[in-house]
Amino acid sequence: MSTNVLRRKPPAAAWLGENGALVALVVLAAALSLLSSDFLAVTNLLNVGVQAAVTAILAFGATFVIITGGIDLSVGSVAALSAIVLAWTATDTGLPWPLAVVIALAVGLACGLVNAALIAYGKLPPFIATLAMLGVARGLALVISQGSPIAMPETVSHLGDTIGDYLPVPVIVMLLMGVITAVILNRTYSGRAMYAIGGNEEAARLSGINVNRQKLITYALAGLFAAVAGVVLASRLASAQPQAAAGYELDAIAAVVIGGASLSGGKGRAFGTFVGALILAVLRNGLNLLSVSAFWQQVVIGVVIALAVLLDTLRRRATN
Repeated sequence: MSTNVLRRKPPAAAWLGENGALVALVVLAAALSLLSSDFLAVTNLLNVGVQAAVTAILAFGATFVIITGGIDLSVGSVAALSAIVLAWTATDTGLPWPLAVVIALAVGLACGLVNAALIAYGKLPPFIATLAMLGVARGLALVISQGSPIAMPETVSHLGDTIGDYLPVPVIVMLLMGVITAVILNRTYSGRAMYAIGGNEEAARLSGINVNRQKLITYALAGLFAAVAGVVLASRLASAQPQAAAGYELDAIAAVVIGGASLSGGKGRAFGTFVGALILAVLRNGLNLLSVSAFWQQVVIGVVIALAVLLDTLRRRATN
């Protein structure tokens, strides 16, 4: 009998390895439902979905980058800049709101392309390039807004509303962006190229993949998704705030890793990222229901992220 057969995991173990985040989410939800009678209330569950929406959309964009073995620290700042541009163009300049939305999305796309150009052609490490963009985008948001919130047009603010009693628009946008992410990763050449680059960039280049062009596409998508997240967040708040989404890039990266992606690249799924974002939202919501101090909440979230990265490291060691 070959060693490959001997080492093959049982189906249950293989399924658990691929869907560990989903099992963790179910266990977490079950525990919180026992600890708090309010957790399973429909209004609370809808609130969890709305809270997860912005992080999930950012995380979907970060999934592309992390699969290629990169990192993007700028998505929170790009989200804030895009929202500020939307509010400013729709109010101060009087542009029609659909055109203002297009301009805001274009800003996010442009930020992603600049990141990619610095990484692919400037040969800067992704950490440094996106850290620089983090500062530039946040600074531009402060300059344009002069440090003050800008009210969102009422037509755009409806993106933060609920259709009927049980259908929040941010949740719809989140699910739509998740489907788009899954289609790109599983059904397009660029998606397959992302996995190839993350698995072995030199091998991907030798196989004929234009690595630099694919990095442009990858980081552009991350910037575009960040812009969508910024619009959704500003709609929920009914104003664009220059300091909004500060630190969200860390939550986005955490959601991707908790969802089973590898920081070394080559692995990740849209569904896993979605589950990772839900875990963070459920955990925060549950801790709030249990009246846990906000300071201790940071400790708990940090421990969860550390455990997720540790599990990823152990997984990679086991497969090598």
